[in-house]
Amino acid sequence: MSDSATIVQKLWNYCNVLRDDGLSYQDYIEQLTFLLFLKMADEQAQPPFSRQSIVPENLDWASLVRLDGDDLDLHYRHILVELGRSPGTLGVIFRKAQNKVQDPAKLKRLVSDLIDKEQWMTLDADVKGDAYEGLLAKNAEDVKTGAGQYFTPRALIKAIVDVMKPKPGDTVCDPAAGTGGFFLAAYEYMKRGELDPDQKRFLRDEALRGWEIVDATARLCAMNLLLHGIGHPEGDSLITVDDSLRTSPSDHFNMVLTNPPFGKKSSYKVITAEGDTESESMSYLREDFWATTSNKQLNFLQHARSLLEINGRAAIVVPDNVLFEGGAGETVRRRLLEQCDVHTLLRLPTGIFYAGGVKANVLFFDRKPPSERPWTQRLWIYDFRTNQSFTLKTRQLVRSDLDDFVACYNAANRQDRKESERFHPFTYDELMARDRASLDIFWLRDESLEDTDNLPPPEVIAAQIVEDLEAALAEFEVIATTLNATEK
Repeated sequence: MSDSATIVQKLWNYCNVLRDDGLSYQDYIEQLTFLLFLKMADEQAQPPFSRQSIVPENLDWASLVRLDGDDLDLHYRHILVELGRSPGTLGVIFRKAQNKVQDPAKLKRLVSDLIDKEQWMTLDADVKGDAYEGLLAKNAEDVKTGAGQYFTPRALIKAIVDVMKPKPGDTVCDPAAGTGGFFLAAYEYMKRGELDPDQKRFLRDEALRGWEIVDATARLCAMNLLLHGIGHPEGDSLITVDDSLRTSPSDHFNMVLTNPPFGKKSSYKVITAEGDTESESMSYLREDFWATTSNKQLNFLQHARSLLEINGRAAIVVPDNVLFEGGAGETVRRRLLEQCDVHTLLRLPTGIFYAGGVKANVLFFDRKPPSERPWTQRLWIYDFRTNQSFTLKTRQLVRSDLDDFVACYNAANRQDRKESERFHPFTYDELMARDRASLDIFWLRDESLEDTDNLPPPEVIAAQIVEDLEAALAEFEVIATTLNATEK
């Protein structure tokens, strides 16, 4: 068993003990995050590092590890509250932190046996990072916590990064960072090859920038980056805890890689400069948006375009409704096709996301300068959904499943693409002539509808039915929310 697998197993085994006290996977990983940070900060202040401690003396690891019983419980709670008021990465990790371990004896074991006995700073970043990623992946698999919505399948992320090819010196943004999967893959890709000291420093401290609206998820992301050697514990956080949609971006980036959260419509209403001035308590003005909508995914698509500098490139995961929805959806699609080079659409199969009921796609586009002629000439669509069966339990998506897409994408020369059974181009005129400029296009024959002798196994069919029902319920929930808001 590898070092990272051993550590994950060790940490995970103790999680099962704490679950008897009602602690969820997410709560457990949060407590690990707080304690790991304190322990690593303590190690940095000791030889051979001998750096100035970033944690005040009476709030540090040494002050915690010597206590037990109620004294330990009280002091741990005090540490969490005080550090939550700190700036930078420290504040992001401890913001609104709470002790969820009710039994002081079990907290003592977590502190003394699991965390204190390991020298975390001397462990290779791959070991620490892989161990933490392993815990996050396990957490995503637990459907009860709903944490899967913040965890994009790593095989999909790696394929996206492999075709986007970020290079040293690029700035990469994720406005819905989740636990940081896109950042980790982009970082690993960019650090290949020989980098000079300035390039290494830029990659570590400045290349990546993200937003995450949920405190608990933001702290997991910040810790995930630190354990992979990205950013500094004592520096400014690379993750901003905020609703990234709230304001027009002041900074622009070479690349946006993101999987915004799926689900209900936003509880606010965006107001454009084109005449809609209706105001609500959570309204804000976005003059850079093409359409006013409470559809969160359409807003993230518009926001992704706003975050890019001219000729910047984006890859964004979007649900099916973004491809065919009328009204604001049609407006956004038409403007996007006109003003950006929307060159590739990857249609994803069901059963690959930890969040249920997801029918999704990856849309790839480049932001372009103003032009009288539409920038999109041809949209190439890769159908990776028809006649594909995946489930989280029996056949999880792996990176090699996307090898054909990566080859067809032809990142080295997109102008020299070849059609195949699953990869077809559609011209700008063809797309604009479709009803509502819909991009919801399929052409492959669905064999499961005709070949009853070769149906997938019953468990796969059952999982697909569940996916379809959950997706339908999510759509009906959106409709109900919209109708209620209209009546009010």
